[in-house]
Amino acid sequence: MNLTPAPPSALSASENVPHAASPQDVVAAFDTSLEDGLSTEEAKARLRKFGPNRLARRRPARVARLLWHQFESPVVLLLIAAAAVAFFFWEWKEGIAIGLVLLINGAIGFVTELRAARSMEALRQLGNLTTRVRRNRRMLLVPAEELVPGDIVLLEGGDIVTADVRLAASSNLSADESTLTGESVAVDKVTAAVCADSAIGDRACMAFKGTAITRGSATGVVVATGLDTELGLISKLVEDAAPEHSPLESQLHKLSGQLIKLTLLIVAILGTLGVLQGGDDLLIIKASIALAVAAIPEGLPVVATMALARGMWRMARHNALVERLSAVETLGATTVIFTDKTGTLTENSMQLQEIDCGDVVLEASPETHRFDAATPDGANGGAACLGKVLTASLLCNNAELSVDDDNHIGDPLEQALLAAGKAEGMDKQAMEQRFPRVREIAFDSTAKLMGTVHLFDDAYVMWVKGAPEEVLGACSASIQPDGSHAGLSPETRAFWKSRTDMMAARGMRVLAVASRCLKSPNDARYSGLTFLGLLGLHDPPRDDVQHAIAQCRSAGIRVIMLTGDHAVTARNIARSVGLTDNGPIILEGRTLRPMDDMTADELQEVYHADVFARVSPAQKLELVAAFQRNGEIVAMTGDGVNDAPALKQADIGVAMGLRGTQVAREAAAMVLRDDAFSSIVAAIREGRVIFRNIQKFVTYLLSCNLSEVLVVGTAILVGLPLPLMPLQILFLNLVTDVFPAFALGVGEGSEEILDRPPRDPAKPIVTRPLWVAIVLHSLIISSATLGAFGLAQEYLDLTSQEAVTVSFFTLAFAQLWHVFNMRDPRSGLIVNEITRNRFIWIALAISSGLLFLAVFLPVAAAPLDLQILSPDAWILVAGMSLMPLCLGQITKAISRLRHE
Repeated sequence: MNLTPAPPSALSASENVPHAASPQDVVAAFDTSLEDGLSTEEAKARLRKFGPNRLARRRPARVARLLWHQFESPVVLLLIAAAAVAFFFWEWKEGIAIGLVLLINGAIGFVTELRAARSMEALRQLGNLTTRVRRNRRMLLVPAEELVPGDIVLLEGGDIVTADVRLAASSNLSADESTLTGESVAVDKVTAAVCADSAIGDRACMAFKGTAITRGSATGVVVATGLDTELGLISKLVEDAAPEHSPLESQLHKLSGQLIKLTLLIVAILGTLGVLQGGDDLLIIKASIALAVAAIPEGLPVVATMALARGMWRMARHNALVERLSAVETLGATTVIFTDKTGTLTENSMQLQEIDCGDVVLEASPETHRFDAATPDGANGGAACLGKVLTASLLCNNAELSVDDDNHIGDPLEQALLAAGKAEGMDKQAMEQRFPRVREIAFDSTAKLMGTVHLFDDAYVMWVKGAPEEVLGACSASIQPDGSHAGLSPETRAFWKSRTDMMAARGMRVLAVASRCLKSPNDARYSGLTFLGLLGLHDPPRDDVQHAIAQCRSAGIRVIMLTGDHAVTARNIARSVGLTDNGPIILEGRTLRPMDDMTADELQEVYHADVFARVSPAQKLELVAAFQRNGEIVAMTGDGVNDAPALKQADIGVAMGLRGTQVAREAAAMVLRDDAFSSIVAAIREGRVIFRNIQKFVTYLLSCNLSEVLVVGTAILVGLPLPLMPLQILFLNLVTDVFPAFALGVGEGSEEILDRPPRDPAKPIVTRPLWVAIVLHSLIISSATLGAFGLAQEYLDLTSQEAVTVSFFTLAFAQLWHVFNMRDPRSGLIVNEITRNRFIWIALAISSGLLFLAVFLPVAAAPLDLQILSPDAWILVAGMSLMPLCLGQITKAISRLRHE
């Protein structure tokens, strides 16, 4: 892309190398302004001309590929082989039936997987990036796709750069360009031009699309978007990555493979026995086909995909956007949550509540949010205190208040300072016009300070805000009541520390402000400052946090607070939200040694702490790793660029969607769209529900299929006629397997699911107790079916075809009623998560209707070899099919009594 259709002479020799031109020339070439930005109309025109700012999108799931996927699994291949064997021996009816089942099952799987794929694509749209731009002299947040060449963008630490940008002004700016260059060390950025032939990694005056700002701030002009960016040029050469498969899906595929091997072994053994016993070859072939069909749970992969997709949508409705499938199952195993305080446990609706200048303490009115600057002696000390503190707070500030009070931009704390100034009639824009900003020292999470330099009449003034202890450490003087400056004695420093602790003890977030007169902007540094005062901001706990933490404790999940705030502030919040029954155990970051150097006793002290205050990003990473080494499954919340390593290290990284940086959101496995702690708990519950649903339908499918194998296998071993024909088993697998399994996969879960400890992630989906339950249920169902088959022949004197019909319906309804055996043993007999699931009742109604149509509709009854039964036969079917349900409920009652 050329910089402009008719570039000025300053750029004519290097149209495509903005890094070799000065910022002024680049701004002029794009016909824009650093102060005003583009107009809305011009931005729209350029968007039409250059197109959306996006790379080649991840291709939507292809219909043909999804359709083919339904017929490439080992399970389907085995069924195809069974159909081929049937055709080879001229068993047309069975072969055609297997083919029809494959088509129907494939259609169901195709529709389900297509909907799941489209759902995932829609979910990804919820996480689109935005960028701060200056248009019409105002700062706006616009979708990254709407950026155009010539836009003036504002970058801060934690931002993902969304276009190629020529930097025009910067402060302490560093960028992680590893996605582009492979260089893991952050690159310091400047505004000076470089040589035209410089390599990408040497273009220090450029910020490239896809890279991350790790520190500082900058203003720049967009010079390339979409596929014209450096990342876009590379992306043209890159194919889409393979789709992600979660460990749970891999376990299901492995289970399917094991079932196929077991099926082939059973068919081989029973076929050999049949031949050795001199059985009828045709009967042996039919029995082998029946066994092969009976042993395979055709709906297993389809239901699993649907359960995961629906579960992720339920999480999205609870404001938890899951970025990776593997996170869904890990959520249910979480044992420790490291949570931030501000905005997660609290409302993140900060208000400046108190200003302390030492001799004067001002409190905001709860109604008007204004400060009463009047003092008892009638002096103007209150007004002077308010003026100097708010001036520092507004000028040393990067936030913007919107006109509609609904779309503010910037850090919530800085927004609160602007709101306080607005209530007192002080406007940031007006103040910056009077005292123009000439330099910024961007906020540094290590130094915990931010500074700006402004032209103040004929001199320069540096305003600083930050953590009180850090501001005090950089100060050498303070302002006295008469306006004079006095040195900071140890007693004065102790006084301000005690006032800081008093504010923090009341649950306030405490900031300090300071200033310094300068001869030149280049003299700006954090030393020799004059201390101005303290600001106390109140951020009340969220109403739902206490209940959410109580749920975590019932669920066996520890909640630990990690905060950069004061220990006394953290203690106050911890008590108010019920973090512990007794007083919280608090450790401060300054007292923590490196984990590798700690003794066993020190590590135990760390493991038992409830709050870690004043911790650095590096310490957060160490804490996450230490708890993981101690066997915990760790969820970690974060919002800043420096939280990204800890978010990646955690088993579940949880980024804040409202106040979180783009870097944090990219590193996390889950994004909270409302930043609320209760949303984490809701997501953990959904994670447990999803895994439990998968366990339920796997148990249901395997016990149903194993019962069919036992019915056919037992008949062959004892020399009985086949109680079920291959076509009948196919029909049962389609009717009694798929619909109830689907219903189990979308269940809402039991109310008690958060009243039990987290599961062990190392355990398989089908645990030993579940295998025992599968075998037990299948034995009962197969016994009831064989019993009904025998009674139909011996006592009701039915024909062979009628007896087979009896066994068919006994097995069918026994499997349908068996769905109620999937309830949690701790739940009620009548009211439980199964009976509350409306999809269960819909599945039972559909399945029962199809079963009755199969016998009463001649076109279906003939190929299935079914006969209309007498009333006595139906009574036998009803009684024997209910026996597994009754015995299953008795077993659950005994199990519940044993555990009480």
